Amino acid sequence: MNDHPVIARIRLNPYSREVQRDLRDATQMHKTVMRMVPDGLGDSPRQRAGVLYRLDETDTSSTLLVQAAQLAPSLLPSGYGQAETKSLTPMLTALRKGLAVRYRIVLNPAKRERLSLEEKGKRGRIVPLSGADADQWWLRRATDAGLQPHILTPTTMQPVRPRGQNTPGMRHSLIRYDGTATITDPDALRDAVLNGIGRGKPYGAGLLSLAPSTTA
Repeated sequence: MNDHPVIARIRLNPYSREVQRDLRDATQMHKTVMRMVPDGLGDSPRQRAGVLYRLDETDTSSTLLVQAAQLAPSLLPSGYGQAETKSLTPMLTALRKGLAVRYRIVLNPAKRERLSLEEKGKRGRIVPLSGADADQWWLRRATDAGLQPHILTPTTMQPVRPRGQNTPGMRHSLIRYDGTATITDPDALRDAVLNGIGRGKPYGAGLLSLAPSTTA
């Protein structure tokens, strides 16, 4: 185990029954991810461990990225995939104002429905956003996170619906954003990297990946 922020890149084994199950069921994927963090973290283990994850898929492979303060990929099911783990500290230390970066993030853009005055005191339902509304949602969150995006390329992903008796029935609509940006607030950006952005974090949303960019 380790005691500093790390990210594990796990190339999933497509022949593993556990992998096939997790790719069909977001609740099971979350449970598998949580196997890699310590026990005894109380009522909110994901938040306390700082767990964020994202599934990156191509036509030929599926890669699971998992970020946390402590990770033990050896606790994954046997044959689940090949894992490489690295510290986030060098990347977090290198963030500075004016630096051009490439980014990737999967988000669950949503807003709470506004209710009429007659329904005062009640909470509106969560409404997923799409198209230009989702793009504007991400631009606002990116600004708050210390980024000034220059390019954003949205990719609509397969929505996830938690399964199981004790999971909420809400479907999570996911959009992946890729692009370039300039760092405006390194401290806010470090916080966003470590804590994630938006809703749906237990189901593969919110993990912000950054890399140096030659153009922004």
